[in-house]
Amino acid sequence: MSSTSISPQTELPSRPEGHARLQADGALALITAFWGITFVVVKGALSHGDPFSFLALRFSIGALVLTAIARRELLVPQTLRRGLLLGSFLFLGFALQTVGLVSTTPSRSAFITGLYVVLVPVLGLALFRRAPRVSSWVGVVLAAVGMRYLTGADLMGQGLSTGDWLTLACALAYAFHILLTERYAQKSGVVALVAVQLWVVALLSLLCLPFAGARVEWTPSFIGAAAFCGLFASAMAICIQTWAQTRTTAVRVALICSMEPVFAGAYSVALGYETLGMREWVGGGLIVLGVLVAELGGHLWERMRARPSHPLPDVQAGG
Repeated sequence: MSSTSISPQTELPSRPEGHARLQADGALALITAFWGITFVVVKGALSHGDPFSFLALRFSIGALVLTAIARRELLVPQTLRRGLLLGSFLFLGFALQTVGLVSTTPSRSAFITGLYVVLVPVLGLALFRRAPRVSSWVGVVLAAVGMRYLTGADLMGQGLSTGDWLTLACALAYAFHILLTERYAQKSGVVALVAVQLWVVALLSLLCLPFAGARVEWTPSFIGAAAFCGLFASAMAICIQTWAQTRTTAVRVALICSMEPVFAGAYSVALGYETLGMREWVGGGLIVLGVLVAELGGHLWERMRARPSHPLPDVQAGG
């Protein structure tokens, strides 16, 4: 299809394609729930070290494991080029959010970062001419409003600070990472592609240490958190995300991943770190509703299109 035409995401998928998409969406929901745990883990780890040292160790551990699995596939020129590009956007997302937190509040940072759920369909339409379904647009709007309530961010009372702008750039980087993963991921070579990305993030994090200032206490909790996040939240989870994006759309990925703060809040409450008020419950409910509208609305639309039309029988006049 030419780059000047609208790519019809509204085309009716075949039954095997629909089943594969459901599997991919389910896998994304599981890793999003898992990513929610890492909020608590990383928060504890950063009391023993600076963010860039933690990122360098975390992604190095994940990269080493995936390199041992991928081996020669890692050296394929196309994999190196694509992994370098994807890894750069992935690093920018982490780095810009971290630096932005210096001059903005956590609630504003969480909300602005979550705006990638809006940026993905907008950029996909502008750059790749991919038009999401109406149900996906409705889900995106619900998720964005839910993110606003969940975080309690107030962007109207004051102008955007330097930290806010940096965090917006972080959201943009995450949106590009999701879109380009959909474009470049293939059904084979997933491990090698992710391994290159993790090496890029680890090396760029190391390069930032002289400017950010390294501060590490080599405690068992710091090393354990880096190993846990490196192996599971980075290596395994990003491999699953990349695998899933060969079977579903970038907009659905963004919507499902927008539930990460919902899971994080649930874990935090379960562990006794905080309690949620009505605002947080409403926000989390709107995010979940947005995902359900996008998922169920799309399936209902497909079933309606698949239903055969039955024309009225001809009535012959009697003689």
